[in-house]
Formats: sequence, C-alpha cells, structure tokens
Amino acid sequence: IYLQAPENDERRRYHVCGGWRRRTQNDYNDRGTHAVEETVAEERRQYVKYNFYKVDPSWRRLGQELRRSQKEEFAAVVAEHANGMVLRSYSLVGLRADADLLMWLIAEDVEELHGLAAQLNQTALAGYLDLTHSYFALTRRSPYLGGHRHAGQEGTQSTLRLSRQEYPYLIVYPFVKTHDWYQLPQIDRQRMMGQHFAVGHKYPGVRINTTYSYGLDDQEHVVSFETADLGQFLELVMDLRESAARPYTLRDTPIFTCLARPLDEALDALG
Repeated sequence: IYLQAPENDERRRYHVCGGWRRRTQNDYNDRGTHAVEETVAEERRQYVKYNFYKVDPSWRRLGQELRRSQKEEFAAVVAEHANGMVLRSYSLVGLRADADLLMWLIAEDVEELHGLAAQLNQTALAGYLDLTHSYFALTRRSPYLGGHRHAGQEGTQSTLRLSRQEYPYLIVYPFVKTHDWYQLPQIDRQRMMGQHFAVGHKYPGVRINTTYSYGLDDQEHVVSFETADLGQFLELVMDLRESAARPYTLRDTPIFTCLARPLDEALDALG
C-alpha cells in the first residue's frame, strides 16, 4: 500500500508495509546512490511498546490447575509472535503496587503489536489482567549527538542497539521536556546535552534506550535503563539532578524498576 504525500512536499514519503521511507533512487534519479542509501537507513524505525499489567487479586483465588492452564495459554500466544518481534518480560511483583508484569515489545511493524494484543485479549488470563500503564514510541537518531561518538553509543542509529544478553534490572519511565526547552537555540540545548552525556559516561554499567513519542502518545520520550547494579543507577540519577538541563524537565514519572525474568517465571510470580 502506497500513500503519497502532498505534491509540495519535496520529500514525498510513502507508507510501505507499516513503515515510512523516502523515495528511492528510482524516484529521484538525479540523486547520488550514497545519499539515497543514507536516507533510507535514516528512515528505518522500530515500534516500541511497554505494557505494564496488574493481576486482579480474585485470580489468585482460582484453583491451582486452572491458573496454571491459563498461564500456559497466555505464554503460548506470546510464543506464536516471538519470531516477529523482540519480546522481553519482567516482573515487578513486590516492587510496585500498580504493576506486576512488564512486556517490552519491539517490532518492525505496528500491526505486529496490535495482533499480539488482540490475541492476548482472547485468553482467559486477560480477563484478570489490567493494563495499568501503556507507553508507545518509535526509534530515531538522537538530535543532540553532534560530533560526540564512542564505541557502543546509543542514539547513533535509528533503531535500538540492544544488548546481546539481558541485564537483571530495567528501569522505565516516560519523559516530557518543558515548552521553554524547545525555544532555546539549538547550540544551547546541544551544550547542555553534552554535559548530560558526560555525566552518563561516569556510569558505564548503565545502558540507556531512548525512544520518541511526539504526537503518538501522551509523553515525548520513553526511556529505559538496563543495569546489573541498581545502586549505580541511583547515583547516576542523583548526578543528573544537578545538570543544567534538569530545570527543563516537566515530568519523568512514574518510574518502574523491573526484574528480568523468562515469561513463565514472570507469570508464576503472579500467583
């Protein structure tokens, strides 16, 4: 399915299988091959979803075998979609009152997210799960890197740079800047973000994943941090409170601390 943008839009984007791309070399024959390849690479996005679930206490009063079969049905539906997306599961049991389970989903097509959710809604366990928090975002390159580069850097490409193995902890929160931030000159924002990056370099054991929600969800960003040391993350956040960019933060709550678990273990923790 191809949907052409207005004729006065020089870029003339097309919708292709759930993603957006600029015109290719066949569309702009006067453009260089390198420029086209770079543009197409820039337009590759991933759809990212953080789903936080809370189980109804009445579910725990069901018989053990019934609960077991419902968890198996739920896990089987997730397994059917495992080849179409990245799916990581986390437990929040004992850590928050309003969430027991996180499913972090990363897909190449937004329809994959919809399809999984629709099938999960048909399971018996879904009747006892409340989706208490839901965050939707897209990936893109960071606009503040400038000439700042280092090995394994986050934000240099338009897709997430996921770790090869899961860290035991994931911290997630939505993020919104003040209106005043966007009225500052780019050079001032760049300078403050450079300080922000410098603080982050002091804590190499913390990996950040930044995604963008402008116009798509209630927040502007969803950020998640992977780490093996919650104490190191606490010190990082305390340091960032003193950065020049901090007064331009409007909202960065709620904050979710999550424990990485295989899905069957995360479901067993529900009861």
